[in-house]
Amino acid sequence: MIRMMFGELRKLRRKTLLIPTLIGVALLTAFFTSFVFLRVHSGKPNGARGVLITNDFLSGKNGLVYGFQIMGFFLGIVALCVFASQTAQEYSLGTLRNILVRQPSRLKILMGKYFAMAFFTIWLEIASAVFALSISFALAPHSAISTRAWLTTPGLQLLGETFINIFLGTLAFGTLGMILGLLFRSPITSISIGVLWCLILENILGAVISSTTKWLPGANFANISQGGTSIISYERSLVTSGTYLLFGAIVVAILFKNRDVSN
Repeated sequence: MIRMMFGELRKLRRKTLLIPTLIGVALLTAFFTSFVFLRVHSGKPNGARGVLITNDFLSGKNGLVYGFQIMGFFLGIVALCVFASQTAQEYSLGTLRNILVRQPSRLKILMGKYFAMAFFTIWLEIASAVFALSISFALAPHSAISTRAWLTTPGLQLLGETFINIFLGTLAFGTLGMILGLLFRSPITSISIGVLWCLILENILGAVISSTTKWLPGANFANISQGGTSIISYERSLVTSGTYLLFGAIVVAILFKNRDVSN
């Protein structure tokens, strides 16, 4: 399993994957963080989902992590795409048969790939956090926002909690991507279905029947990244997400273990 993990990490370090992914994460982080700080005095919505974020709010301990927190959902979508493509392409490229020759244990292959992609996710999150915090500190004086509360003990504690929450939410999205990759065995199909469901169908369903939001997987993954909301508690999202992912993981593990592998 360890060798499989290092082999997968070597694939994830490819310039064609790593550099575009980092650039995309950096640009999205810069856009959302800058948008919040530069429009703070405009009187118009400048936060997630059209919320008005005030100067007083950003001057508190939450101001340090707000831009980073917005990126939680988008990091999840990136993780979903990476996990799905790296899993499904073993079928589409025909490389799974060669891997099985070196490592016959299929579950060890899955665990090695999963831990490697989880490690990759941590580095993406660190990159996003560095960009978000750097831009926040750079734009705070321009927007007359005090950063005094940001580096206090409560502020740094909130930063640590936010990092953990975003990692858990991002990993949940990534796990969904891996499940879809194993289920459909096609990078394009698994990514398309995952992104379509999380970005469009869940929003439509939640808008039409608001009571379903508490049960939608993508909404619960995103809620974990946010640390919970008044609509869905953090603990409920952990339980709901864990139930969905555990069931999906068991199903695809059985399929992966028993499916024939063609050339």
